[in-house]
Amino acid sequence: MPPAAESRRPDDLLVRIAEYVCDAAPHRDEAYAAARLCLMDSLGCALLALTFPECARLVGPVVPGAVLPGGARVPGTAWELDPVQAAFCFGAMVRWLDYNDTFLAAEWGHPSDNLGAILAIADWLGRSRARSGQPPLCVHDVLTAMIRAYEIQGVLALENALNRVGLDHVLLVRVASTAVATRMLGGTQRQVIDALGNAWLDGGALRAYRHAPNTGSRKSWAAGDATSRGVRLALWTLAGEMGYPTALTAPQWGFQDSLFHGQTLTLARPLGSYVMENILFKVSFPAEFHGQTAVEAALRLHPQVRGRWDRIARIVIETQESARRIITKSGPLGNPADRDHCIQYMVAVALLHGTLTAAHYQDAAAADPRIDCLRERTEVVEEPRYSRDYLDPEKRSIANAVQVVFDDGSRTERIEVEYPLGHRRRRDEARPALRAKFIRNAATVLAEASLGRLSALFDNPAGLDATTIPDFVDATCIIPQ
Repeated sequence: MPPAAESRRPDDLLVRIAEYVCDAAPHRDEAYAAARLCLMDSLGCALLALTFPECARLVGPVVPGAVLPGGARVPGTAWELDPVQAAFCFGAMVRWLDYNDTFLAAEWGHPSDNLGAILAIADWLGRSRARSGQPPLCVHDVLTAMIRAYEIQGVLALENALNRVGLDHVLLVRVASTAVATRMLGGTQRQVIDALGNAWLDGGALRAYRHAPNTGSRKSWAAGDATSRGVRLALWTLAGEMGYPTALTAPQWGFQDSLFHGQTLTLARPLGSYVMENILFKVSFPAEFHGQTAVEAALRLHPQVRGRWDRIARIVIETQESARRIITKSGPLGNPADRDHCIQYMVAVALLHGTLTAAHYQDAAAADPRIDCLRERTEVVEEPRYSRDYLDPEKRSIANAVQVVFDDGSRTERIEVEYPLGHRRRRDEARPALRAKFIRNAATVLAEASLGRLSALFDNPAGLDATTIPDFVDATCIIPQ
């Protein structure tokens, strides 16, 4: 490493993240319990995504024939790939349907996006170790890596609003995946710092692909791209690539001055297991999380409006500032990526059908003229209390209220839902529903024997934790004929 770079003290944020991932201190039991649910739920979401051709066509080697026997395997498939491409594939699968877990703050995102890097590294390392007679990694090791990746991404999201400067939250996936992957590969604290410097120097993807007129499928694979980049940077660092200690704070050229409008990146709280313990699950339907409680309210209103569509004069949605800003849309919606980030669309479908599934975002379902008719009659207004409670660390609510007004002046009751089913405050209620969601999603791809094996593992926490990653991934893969 050149002396000039070596002599500079690394940015404090890089040091704090590196200290955290290299710390052997155990996490709380509650965090591991949540991590097991996250692993189960993410795997189910990934398997379901393979049934959608738009996702399946991206899964596999970059070019035909570029496989790596003994490499990292991709769940739901027979592929064995280098860990960088395997991380992309599984990361894209987990994220594809916008059905995976979520964390909301000044920035928002989906910490399970990091599973692309974590599972690919764990399987590749585990199989390599087994061939040389060393003990492979176990599921408990993966859960620990998940807790740490979730914490890095989520705590960075608490106060650093990348969206307000036009950057996408997958930047935080790249940072978290880089830190955790480097440590999983045996990196020292200094090597984690070096890898993190490169992760921040990569800059950030623009949010343009999440918003009209450019909304598109990239938002479904952007996280896979980010988590795979974390693996690549980790491998390069372990091979001796240099780091950049002031990648954040360098005047004019560092991340903060170049891309964050001169603001200082902060860690709002000490790194522990806060994010995993407060993770949000999409239990019942795939909907952008700021609108989850709006859909829940609309489902409860469905019996009151069924058969009265032509008499609806107005639909009023009261929501938080974030939802008002990012998922309130008017005009034509061009594709599923546009529709699943439109609160008016999601509420209209829930009112019409009494359900909301991934299929409802596809072109065939969107052709129903009643949906756009109801969208045009929908008002979305901010409720200041919801905005305050959304940012309150003791509440972390994601509240919405929905009411329907008919042409004769009558109206339904106003249904308010402050905490979605996937919230920490409703964890016991959500647990059996999450298990049912996993069984339903995984059954679309896996054979009955594999599904039974996985279900038994998830029902046995101690047995799951002790299972080697090669054995765990075996149960998720398709055996070549």
